[in-house]
Amino acid sequence: MDYMPNKIKNITVIGDGGWGTTLALHLLQKGFFVSLWGPHPAYLKEISSQRINRKFLPGIIIPASLNIISNLKTALDSGDMIVFAVPSKYAFAVLKDIKATRSILKRKIFLSVTKGIETKKLLRVSELVKVSLGDVTFAVLSGPTIASEVAKGIPSTAVVASRQLKAAKLVQEVFNSETFRIYTNDDVIGVELGGSVKNIIAIACGVCDGLGFGSNTKAALLTRGLAEMCRLGKALGAKQATFSGLSGLGDLVTTCFSPQSRNRCVGEMLGRGKSIVDINSEMEMVAEGVETVKAVRLLAKKTKISMPITEEIFEIIYHNKKPLKAVTSLMSRKIKAE
Repeated sequence: MDYMPNKIKNITVIGDGGWGTTLALHLLQKGFFVSLWGPHPAYLKEISSQRINRKFLPGIIIPASLNIISNLKTALDSGDMIVFAVPSKYAFAVLKDIKATRSILKRKIFLSVTKGIETKKLLRVSELVKVSLGDVTFAVLSGPTIASEVAKGIPSTAVVASRQLKAAKLVQEVFNSETFRIYTNDDVIGVELGGSVKNIIAIACGVCDGLGFGSNTKAALLTRGLAEMCRLGKALGAKQATFSGLSGLGDLVTTCFSPQSRNRCVGEMLGRGKSIVDINSEMEMVAEGVETVKAVRLLAKKTKISMPITEEIFEIIYHNKKPLKAVTSLMSRKIKAE
């Protein structure tokens, strides 16, 4: 059954992190009425009074016209489109809260912009939404999108995927602008996997930076990391071509090389000898790859897919393996054809 609205006027963003706030501001500039919800009322009050998201998007002024809201049901009911921008670690809990509000989500588009995989049941966000909320019109938006660059109007691109072409095209029309170009795709699995696995490879590239290695090493990690992504995607039903697009190679390059990439920065600190406990204690924002590597590693084992870079990053983070030893393990593997 087609539950989609004919026209989008009001949009609710669930998640007041850097990316959720950036998209809220982008949509506001396009003339939509936008509400932004976050899980902590006290911090929302600070954002509302100071008109700046100090923790997650510093330096960007938030106009008074952006509706900051702490009541989840009110936020959900007010939107024709729901933009879900919650870190994957907390996604299931927030989806349960959304279900508990008993808000009517039919005739709304539920758009995920979350990049990660739930670690207990190994579910992508589309699967979590299906389990939690049932039959809603789902789409996912992903790509090489450093939040602060998009917020500053630096030309950027992304792709929206949905199994319903009408939904993808509607999201494309809503988000597309002169500074943010949006493409469509029908491969939800591939787009979600690309946005998730790339964070693990970005941690590996950060480790390379922390160890003082050069472009040769980073290029090797990026290329072989893309191969891991493609192998897992094929096993899980994604289209191979998706991984050469914006949500695959495009996002991978940006996250592996950008100084602003949280996952790359985590890897760099690991490469310099810091523990993940110390790194996490110093970070306000979530580096998705730290959690996602647990899920992807288990998915690789479940599907019997070889993902050696993923395995070594897991060992560094969760078994305190020395980064240099992990590099030696990768370089000493049995030789084979590309």
